[in-house]
Amino acid sequence: MAFSCTTRHSKESYFSTVYMTHIFVYGTLKKGQPNHFRMLPDQANGKAEFCGYARTLERYPLVIAGKYNIPALLNRPGEGERVQGEVYKVDNAMLTFLDAFEECPTMYQRTEVQLEMEDREGKGGGTIGRACSALKSFVYSTTSYQPSWLKQPFYKSYDAYGDHGLTYVCRESRQFD
Repeated sequence: MAFSCTTRHSKESYFSTVYMTHIFVYGTLKKGQPNHFRMLPDQANGKAEFCGYARTLERYPLVIAGKYNIPALLNRPGEGERVQGEVYKVDNAMLTFLDAFEECPTMYQRTEVQLEMEDREGKGGGTIGRACSALKSFVYSTTSYQPSWLKQPFYKSYDAYGDHGLTYVCRESRQFD
């Protein structure tokens, strides 16, 4: 079930509403990561509004896997770490784009997850304390993985430029077999 909210935009008629869905990103779509530009408002992908930082209430295995060193959240609740990431409200256009980008439903599946909000960002860009409220959101996780992935290190936070030594290969640079 989608957790959504309604927002009104001043340029729209009084009765027009846009339904937004919460998405939790933990990998290359986060701020400062290689694919974050896809979430920016000047893209034709749709609208994404940053809501704040969060972490999963349950533990999940977050691994860096495959020949392109892609971060993957394995859909195995209760194992791994409480994964940290960012929450965005996205419109239907962005949700459709993200489904295609994440190769949903073949590579990743959009599943519901319970989150604990850690910080919320104010209109001026600064954070407004530690709200620590619970939120249901969608996340792209996978049940399609190699058994060896469960033997890899589990991370609570992903950084493409981290000290793990695994260089992320962006989509545009991949050699397809």
